[in-house]
Order: sequence, then structure tokens, then C-alpha cells
Amino acid sequence: MNDRIARAALTRLFDPQDTTGRALVGALGAYAALRVATGAQPPHTFRHIGEEELNEGLRRWAQRIPDVEAERDLATIERLGGGFLIPGDEHWPVGLDDLPGAPYGLWYVGNIAQGIPAVQRAAALTGSRDSTSYGAAVAADMAEGLARRGICVISGLGYGIDTHAHRGALAGGTGNGPATIAVAAGGLDRVYPSGNADLAAAIKASGLIVSEQPIGTAPTRARFLNRNRIIAALAGVTCVVEARWRSGALNAAHHAETIARLVAAVPGSVHSANSAGCHRLLKEGTAALVSDAAELAELLVS
Repeated sequence: MNDRIARAALTRLFDPQDTTGRALVGALGAYAALRVATGAQPPHTFRHIGEEELNEGLRRWAQRIPDVEAERDLATIERLGGGFLIPGDEHWPVGLDDLPGAPYGLWYVGNIAQGIPAVQRAAALTGSRDSTSYGAAVAADMAEGLARRGICVISGLGYGIDTHAHRGALAGGTGNGPATIAVAAGGLDRVYPSGNADLAAAIKASGLIVSEQPIGTAPTRARFLNRNRIIAALAGVTCVVEARWRSGALNAAHHAETIARLVAAVPGSVHSANSAGCHRLLKEGTAALVSDAAELAELLVS
């Protein structure tokens, strides 16, 4: 219980990219790291943390200590119909352990009874928020086909490709495991974007919405980018359906490549700016070319 409470507290105290906090947890474990970070235990010399670096971290964390109430957060997520997973739990997705900066824990709402599929049974679909009709149709058809094959579709609950991927997966769900899981960039007490509230409710009914961010945390650009690494780690393959040259969806593909996951991309018109990012991945050799659910599913078993 101490480890669970400590990890819940750390999701509010440390940013995911806080390397000093991560090093502290690596050296001491979550509970002792929390005590040092909050001043309950005096700091000492660490092999991989310089004194100046640690002091800067302590100054940074001090501003957040008044907001750290892990028991409150755990009670709130339970009232919302969810919980908080930590490494070692029955339903902890072990694919997250492949990340160099794995979440301290994973907040969730929805139906945990079916668990979170192994990466070999999950595919991430991502892409532009301003998707074209072509991208929307491909994402929906691909997601439905994957779900009919018992493959869980991972996406980010955003507008555009994310929305069509989740809806397609729900349409193809067989009831044998979650058809789709959404990874949010902020706290799970509110749906972002709010226009996807009905979609979020449908996902929670049969699947899950997860986040490394605690209740009440607003989504920001940095948190969206950090969220992408979780999307990539939950899936055996990350497929970019439609993306501009510098789309954030390419960030998810980069994270997948970093942890030796497969990357795929859907080709589009050479005249479409929304497919320029996909063509970039294909040209660089980063991604396999796929055109439907069967080809994407084949990558998971190859």
C-alpha cells in the first residue's frame, strides 16, 4: 500500500520527463524517493544525481507539495469508476516497462475486468486531428477490421483519426476483450476534447481510458507528446493513418521505433498535405506500408 500511495503521489509531484525525479526513484524506490522529494527524509549523496541537480529538483518539487494528496486522488478515481495500476498488479500492462521513462502508475476509468491486452494483441492507430474524408474512412475501416480479429485498437481520444479509430473499433468489437483503449493527456475527471464525451462514455462501457496524469490535470502540449509514448508502448505496432509533415502523430511513431516496436503507415495522395508525414516515414524506411486491417494484423504475428 505504501508503494501504491507513493506512486500515486509521484504522478502529481514529478513530470514524466523529470530526469532527476526518475533517477531518485531508480535509486531509492518510489516510497523513499517521495520522502526525500517532500522533505520528510533528508537528502544524501547519490551516485547518479549531482548535488546541484538534486537541490534544483527539491526547489521545483516544493511548489507542488501542497497539491499532493494521494489518498484523496485514489478515492476520487474510485468514485469515478476506476482505479490506479502500478507495476506488479494483475492488470499492469507490462509493455510499459519497455519505456526508458515508464509511468509511475496508470490511472484508469472503465471496464478493467477484461484487462489490458498484451502488445501482440493491440495496434495503435494515430494521425491528424484535421483528417480528410479519406483518412477518416481508412481509420474507421482498419479499426473495425482489427477489432473483429480480436485486436485492441489504441488511440488518443482526439478529434480526427483518433475519433474514427475508436468508433470503428467499437463497431467491430466482439465482446472478447476491450475493442479499444484511449490514452488521455490529462486527468480522467474530465473528457478532452469535450466534444468526444459520448465517445468516451462508449469506450468506458467496454474498454478503458487511461492516463499517467492524476485527477484535475489539464492537458498541455508537453503532456500530449508524453502521452504518445504510452500509446506506442501499449501496442505491438503503431500505424500512422494520416499525418502532415510535422504532425504530432509522427512523435508516436518515433517512440514506437525507440522501443523496438513496429511502425506502419498508410499511403495517401501525393497531392495531400495530410499524407506527407506518412510518405516521409515510408521514404525513410521507418514504416511498413499497409492499406487495410489484414496487412496491419499480419505485422503483429510476423
